[in-house]
Amino acid sequence: MTAATDSPLFPQAPDSPDAVLEGLDPEQREVATALHGPVCVLAGAGTGKTRALTHRIAYGVRAGILPPASVLAVTFTQRAAGEMRGRLRGLGAHGVQARTFHSAALRQLQFFWPRAVGGELPQLLERKAALVAEAATRCRLRLDRNELRDVTSEIEWSKVTQTVPEDYPAAAAKAGRQAPRDPAETGRIYALYEQLKRERSVIDFEDVLLLTVAVLEDRADIAETVRGQYQHFVVDEYQDVSPLQQRLLELWVGERESLCVVGDASQTIYSFTGATADHLLDFRTRHPHATVVKLVRDYRSTPQVVHLANGLLTQASGRAAEHRLELVSQREAGPEPVHAEYADEPGEAEGTARRIRDLIASGVPASEIAVLYRINAQSEVYEQALADVGIPCQLRGAERFFERPEVREAFVVLRGAARAGGNDALLDDAVDLPSQVRAVFGTKGWSPQAPAGSGAVRDRWESLAALVRLATDFAAARPRATLSDLVTELDERARAQHAPTVEGVTLASLHAAKGLEWDAVFLVGLTDGMLPLTYAKTDEQIEEERRLLYVGITRARRILTLSWALARSPGGRPGRQPSRFLKGLSRGGAGAASRPGTATGSVEGGTGPYRVPGARSRVRRAPARCRVCGRSLTDPGEVKLMRCEDCPSELDEVLYERLHQWRAAQAALLGQPDYCVFTDKTLLAIAETVPGDEAALARISGVRARKLQQYGADVLALCAGEELPRTEEKET
Repeated sequence: MTAATDSPLFPQAPDSPDAVLEGLDPEQREVATALHGPVCVLAGAGTGKTRALTHRIAYGVRAGILPPASVLAVTFTQRAAGEMRGRLRGLGAHGVQARTFHSAALRQLQFFWPRAVGGELPQLLERKAALVAEAATRCRLRLDRNELRDVTSEIEWSKVTQTVPEDYPAAAAKAGRQAPRDPAETGRIYALYEQLKRERSVIDFEDVLLLTVAVLEDRADIAETVRGQYQHFVVDEYQDVSPLQQRLLELWVGERESLCVVGDASQTIYSFTGATADHLLDFRTRHPHATVVKLVRDYRSTPQVVHLANGLLTQASGRAAEHRLELVSQREAGPEPVHAEYADEPGEAEGTARRIRDLIASGVPASEIAVLYRINAQSEVYEQALADVGIPCQLRGAERFFERPEVREAFVVLRGAARAGGNDALLDDAVDLPSQVRAVFGTKGWSPQAPAGSGAVRDRWESLAALVRLATDFAAARPRATLSDLVTELDERARAQHAPTVEGVTLASLHAAKGLEWDAVFLVGLTDGMLPLTYAKTDEQIEEERRLLYVGITRARRILTLSWALARSPGGRPGRQPSRFLKGLSRGGAGAASRPGTATGSVEGGTGPYRVPGARSRVRRAPARCRVCGRSLTDPGEVKLMRCEDCPSELDEVLYERLHQWRAAQAALLGQPDYCVFTDKTLLAIAETVPGDEAALARISGVRARKLQQYGADVLALCAGEELPRTEEKET
């Protein structure tokens, strides 16, 4: 990454206002110095928009133009707000508030509620699903798990679009919503949900915004107090603002025009929650004298990745497409994006895992690799495939780093060691800060050598290793830093949710990947029906799916692979088609028209090597058939058992129990979940077929070459009725 977007992990604050502007490109500098009047920044992916925003605030504060307490910077996630606070702190702009819409509104509501309403603010309902389910039951409606989730989403959409229950059916029809139940039924559930909240004196997250809007509209004195506190506003990711958030912003700003918004209509991917790019696209209409700056210099991705992203948007339609930004890469050339086709989903996952293993072996850190998919349900097969080749992974959207038990425990022991100082004999042999941290963590079982495999043990090690690396970087930036200084830094990072990097391949949905970037990105499952999803029917919905792919592509700095599978399971009918969005991008065509004569990618066959453009390979496996009735099998579970679920089979129950006990011991030894050794279905298939040799064992789906080599001897011994030596005996 170039200096235009990069910054040291622990930067020294610039020594003057002019120094804040150093390293900015001309457009970023224009943003940073536009401190008066309305400002609209149209910023493409990877163009350094957060850098431009934070330097704008810091320059204004350091130059004495923007009083820090008068600035409110608003974004959409706690992670983004934490990152912004961290950057502002590094630039010497202390005292600036950087919050999400909800956290800023909640803070104001808690402060003004006694004055505006009286008493204490009702308790905040962390999760609304249980109350929605109760409302449905009172309406004599039964919702399954998926319907409950979808009805809850419809209620949230209704509230952010300021739609009351009785208006929901008409509003949903007008918006083209795919209601999970009859719209009238959904409206009744919504109405009773609101009634239950009132009865129990609780509010939900959407109520926080609604009530803040109501207080500011009804109480001019409170509105003036808020406007007296905050006089300068910055809004990041403005394309994701909902009508309710826009109304709140207007009440905050009032008649003033000290507002700076930043966004990219081509990255609008939350329309299903009520977000709309119209506020961004109409900004110049509402503010005719606004300063408009376009950031198109892409410092993140290579020309090859940027070319593919630009090509994807040339095929787009609709209002957002009319305002698309043509990115210009500022990086050196890299490898062409690869288009990979596989026979089935397990083959796609295995091929992806092999490619990741090769990248890690070539020196790419696991933390700089991501596998991105359309829906979370796609993650399991990739978790398994990565576990099969011994690569740790982390699921994006899981527990926050600073809330992990091992991290909390690490804070406690570090704080204790810092208090003890030179009186702690544990630190006698530690020559510097990193070695002190390693010594402290050693009391909790941590060692410099990573444990084998993945799972809870590896996750714990990775968390502590991330803190050790952070301590090393901290000591390099501040050679005289002590343990107490490190504890202070960690406390500030925890408050800002500015987590260190954890080693491990990231698995994330395309939505969860927004705002992140990696050296290597694998976009998987790119078939029609998955991207775009089957439910995307209207032109607007299809275009949102295209933008989602655009977001995925622009997460990659250098290495990008786009893949799809022709069938769901081994032996299945290869009837799937690659995503329509890839048409014209893989081997010339519309996506390549802007750069004639340059290939835009290559194609990998299901089991073969990378091939030149046009060498499309379809390696098909023999169809799986039931060993009892002979019927063709397509369900993955039935394929693994090699029989129909309903067909009779003789199960060796004693062997099945012994296999379970053996698997549990192996998983405990490796620190992995049981399924990472063999899944329940694989154990069942082994206990039903009782293979007598390696060839028979290898024919069972789920027993791949690596597992055959690793576990084959043990499994065959168990099948033969032999007793295995205890683990400690085997190790000696």
